[in-house]
Amino acid sequence: MDTTLASLLVYLLLHLLPADTPAPSWNACLRQPLDWYASHEGLRIAENVLLHQRETGGWPKNADMTARLAEDEKAEAAARKGRADSTFDNGATHEQLLFLARAFEGTKRERLKEAFLRGLDFALAAQHANGGWPQCYPLPADYRRRITFNDGAMIGVLEVLRGVARKEAPYAFVDGERRARCEEAVGKGIDCILKCQIVVQGVRTAWCAQHDEVTLAPASARSYEKASLSGGESAGIVRFLMGFEAPPPEVAAAIEAAVRWFREAKLEGIRVETVAAPALPGGKDRVVVKDAGAPPLWARFYEIGTNRPIFCGRDGVVRSSLAEIEHERRVGYAWYSDAPRALLERDYPAWKRRTSAGPPAARS
Repeated sequence: MDTTLASLLVYLLLHLLPADTPAPSWNACLRQPLDWYASHEGLRIAENVLLHQRETGGWPKNADMTARLAEDEKAEAAARKGRADSTFDNGATHEQLLFLARAFEGTKRERLKEAFLRGLDFALAAQHANGGWPQCYPLPADYRRRITFNDGAMIGVLEVLRGVARKEAPYAFVDGERRARCEEAVGKGIDCILKCQIVVQGVRTAWCAQHDEVTLAPASARSYEKASLSGGESAGIVRFLMGFEAPPPEVAAAIEAAVRWFREAKLEGIRVETVAAPALPGGKDRVVVKDAGAPPLWARFYEIGTNRPIFCGRDGVVRSSLAEIEHERRVGYAWYSDAPRALLERDYPAWKRRTSAGPPAARS
């Protein structure tokens, strides 16, 4: 097809779609072709992102950035701009920053660049002096002020800042002074990660979902989130550390130690099923069943020192199995993860090859 004709077809598809065309998912909005951000739909969602940005520069969690808002809904959202509820939880703020950077690259609209820079300044201001990031900023009085790896909060921020520091797309437009600040912040963040890695009997293992913002010790959060070793969150941390082209020895050592821990902590011969349970709320339940052929899983929480998977309901009592906690928490929380599987089978061997660090360590 002629290049000019192809470009015209793309333009028509992007700009002349009916207004009631279903919006793409928010996750899909983060990785669209740059032309899409200048489309009617891309610009509409960009306006939503600007509307939900708080005066602090950050964003709240769980706000639907793709929703088609009526005028009264827009007014209600605008009235919430002064709230002190900006967070990095559930993808908030770092995902909006990625969207705005791509949207500016695709449109060159200064409003989008200015909003991105306000958000970037917010992310930099939120960093603790020791290099960690809280879940929320300004700092609340509860567990949300702790260094938060849970749900990828701190790692999500660091991914954006590292992209800015390296002048990677779509962040190449950021000024040199902010790039330098981002580089410094990433360095402090990595130092914090290394210091937070939990040592058991002299051996480095993994990380907790939260660490104390002063002592860096593993810390609890909500009643069912105890100080522990985290299967899922630790995989995201290791994947971030693998982003070095030439990892410093201390970073390589942290990765190797975590990989060994993942291999020791893997759970084999089980799978998690959601089953029909008409007598229970929602008509479903979640159970663990034996299956010799199932791929490995990792618990969300492991007891520090024993590697025993732990489960906890809203009563705060630690138990040994999913079946022992109340139904609401059993079905309403992700107690197992398979994220370390891809890390061990794909990312770690690729990292070893890329860094010329020798062959992957022997499997246990």
